[in-house]
Amino acid sequence: MKELTAVLVDDMPIALEMLENDIVNNHPEIKITGKAKSVVEAAKLLRKNQPDILFLDIMLGDGTGFDILEIFPDLRSKIIFVTASDAFAIKAFKFAAIDYILKPYSDEDLAISIEKAQSQIQPDKQQLNVLQEAVTAPNNKPSKISLHTSEKIIVVNIDDIIRCKSDNNYTTFHFKDKSKILVSKTLKHYADMLKEVNFLRVHQSHLVNTKYIKEFIKSDGGYLILTDNSNVPVSVRKRNEVLEVLNSY
Repeated sequence: MKELTAVLVDDMPIALEMLENDIVNNHPEIKITGKAKSVVEAAKLLRKNQPDILFLDIMLGDGTGFDILEIFPDLRSKIIFVTASDAFAIKAFKFAAIDYILKPYSDEDLAISIEKAQSQIQPDKQQLNVLQEAVTAPNNKPSKISLHTSEKIIVVNIDDIIRCKSDNNYTTFHFKDKSKILVSKTLKHYADMLKEVNFLRVHQSHLVNTKYIKEFIKSDGGYLILTDNSNVPVSVRKRNEVLEVLNSY
């Protein structure tokens, strides 16, 4: 097996030592060439040599992991983000569609992340911007989301999404310019993410952006007419919730 080099960046000495021990004991194919506890220390290491894999904590004492990425915009290392058990951070990674290790992590989590890092394409600048925006301003509602298609990752404005429709384990996003994007994640995944930005799951198969609701028709079991003139059924179970949202306007 080809030997890989790695640099570890974490501002907590205990976390840094644990990660080092886990790699040394369980991943002999990885040679640790440097450790850093700050942006400054990491920058010094990376100027000398860029490793195959960079284990990067997000929040550091003198800045963030994003500061390191801005210093090295052409970084060739595969990045494995490491973050503490923080609801805001987890949300940020989901919106950016970027993988991460959540501390405390298991041996299996670490092994999977290393395997993915070797095979996956790096997150692009737009994805990193989505992540940075969500992490550094956790009280602000996200304005963008990264969507995985079978061919690429597309960053879109959340406000441009009119509705989402379930198709088994896939979800189709419908946009105000009438374009569509099919992604390989369930509707539940996005319903949980987008509920805080005014999306409402009105049916087992339908999630709508409430700003695009035009009318609620009570006959025929109940359905919504959206501003793109599409009809979306409302389940009996969701009927009262839909009425509450519409009456709040």
